[in-house]
Amino acid sequence: MEKKKRIVIALGGNALGNTLPEQMAAVKITSKAIVDLIEEGCEVVVAHGNGPQVGMINNAMSALCREDPKQPNTPLSVCVAMSQAYIGYDLQNALREELVNRNIRHIPVTTMITQIRVDEKDPAFLNPSKPIGHFMTAGQAEEAASKYGYLMKEDAGRGYRRMVASPKPQEIIEIEAIRSLVNSGQLVIACGGGGIPVTLNGNHLKGASAVIDKDFASELLAEELDADLLIILTAVEKIALNYGKPDEKWLSNITAKEARQYIKEGHFAPGSMLPKVEAAVKFAESRKGRTALITLLEKAKEGILGNTGTHIQQ
Repeated sequence: MEKKKRIVIALGGNALGNTLPEQMAAVKITSKAIVDLIEEGCEVVVAHGNGPQVGMINNAMSALCREDPKQPNTPLSVCVAMSQAYIGYDLQNALREELVNRNIRHIPVTTMITQIRVDEKDPAFLNPSKPIGHFMTAGQAEEAASKYGYLMKEDAGRGYRRMVASPKPQEIIEIEAIRSLVNSGQLVIACGGGGIPVTLNGNHLKGASAVIDKDFASELLAEELDADLLIILTAVEKIALNYGKPDEKWLSNITAKEARQYIKEGHFAPGSMLPKVEAAVKFAESRKGRTALITLLEKAKEGILGNTGTHIQQ
């Protein structure tokens, strides 16, 4: 029996929506694309972002503190855990429904609440740069900074957002449990929102005030699970050189070495396409025969067939 191709797929915010009703609708579309890959004979593991969701949860917890002074402030790590559970709830139900609709009844769907260890000395803690939550006007951002002590920065010309630290993932705490579930044939949702960031204090895991980039967390998950393919979903079908300029050039098949050169030349925007390309390169270089694919959600099936997307290999 031919071994199934193992894929880790990293879902972006556009695959999950920005509000509860949007998420309910978005995960149904997302689930169709994921089950398409399963029907192609792939073994799929799902990771996802949580930018809008963790910001919404954090805002709700802050509002609770304002209403009830006895309520302690909710750590950002707990907000990430909450986002994993409620995104997982919607996503696993939508995936189960889509599988059953196609008469695929032998694949259970599981969400694993996942912690990821980060280095407390990671320089990212000195320069918070990860945007979370909704966009604000300059006035709203000033008020948020004044009231809650948030670091607010302008984000890509679309408004202001709260910035938090984004340290690199070092270790997936629940990796053995995830591996066991995947090896038993389950469709696993893990490392949601980049994982709950924790630091190790002796034997104690302590939550960190940070958000781990989901693309780097997904890359680490793909390596640990010995995946064949890492799919990073984004808002464009392929990545481009000179994006949005008259000499724009779309890329289909490139080597990791070429991608590193393009990174060095500054073709990819920090906080946007850059971490996706960096994570893709890291996975492609981790072992010969591994491929990273960057494309649209609705093009994922065509991407694994080699018909579209940007493929990065050694």
